[in-house]
Amino acid sequence: MKVFVTRQIPDEGINMLKEKGYEVVVSSFDGVLKKEELISELKGKEYDAVLCLLTDKIDGEVFNAAGKNCKIFANYAVGYDNIDVKAAESHGIKISNTPGVLTETVAEHTFALMMAISHRIAEADRFTRAGKYKGWAPMLLLGNDISGKTLGIVGLGRIGSMVAHHAQKGFGAKIIYHDIKKNEDFEKEFGAVYKEKLEDLLGEADYVSIHVPLLDSTRHLINAESFKVMKDSAYLVNTSRGPVIDEEALVHALKNKTIKGAALDVFEDEPRLKPGLADLENVILTPHIASGTEETRQAMSRIAAENVIAALEGGEAPNLVKPK
Repeated sequence: MKVFVTRQIPDEGINMLKEKGYEVVVSSFDGVLKKEELISELKGKEYDAVLCLLTDKIDGEVFNAAGKNCKIFANYAVGYDNIDVKAAESHGIKISNTPGVLTETVAEHTFALMMAISHRIAEADRFTRAGKYKGWAPMLLLGNDISGKTLGIVGLGRIGSMVAHHAQKGFGAKIIYHDIKKNEDFEKEFGAVYKEKLEDLLGEADYVSIHVPLLDSTRHLINAESFKVMKDSAYLVNTSRGPVIDEEALVHALKNKTIKGAALDVFEDEPRLKPGLADLENVILTPHIASGTEETRQAMSRIAAENVIAALEGGEAPNLVKPK
């Protein structure tokens, strides 16, 4: 059995595959494989499985290149908007992901961003390193509290629920949420209030945290009209997918103080940023590392390998993605 891994990942999963006796080929290219490069890596090699990343764009042409032997593309990610799942089905190839493994880690990073932007941590670090700190001053770099404020969760999945847990249990924040359906158990546990209309949430929240998947219906969910509805004292945090926010509109809103600040781990055209975004003081930018802890990335490696092993041994991968 031969397995192709599109980029170096933590070694736990790689070692599991090798222990099974599989021939494991890890791409030697230090960076994101373009689609044509991935096709070239796969064509004629007759791999039985591909362990791919969310940065790999997988469609029918890629499945054709993988050949008839290929049984599974195991995505090293929870999201799978990088894969044409219907095309995979038509080629008889299974798709899997790594759900549940990064909930706590991404929620921690989300909350770290929320605290960092509201307490002006990155800005204060730059200020101090530049030698501008001349001593304590009562009006120096004043930020905002999270305690007692209103947090709006957009997309109440596992991660959104965990962020709400940290905010309500740890800081006494009021929780409001918007999702395609109500969750009465969540409401009882956190005293949360459901907002059927997104604009109602945006108009009330002091902090807005985005946790929706990237779908046609969520692309530019947060846009110029959204910023007009939000408080001028509000902060926006996104650790889901970059295109959920109209980044150009966000730059405009931050420049004009339509909202107070934003903290982003994902971007609309990764790794590129919209012009002007990096020049702003009222935004914090991290390079898509919300799941980036040693513990979580090793666990993702293990789960992806488990999916590959199950498929190659004739069973069903435990985390199959079904076409919608």
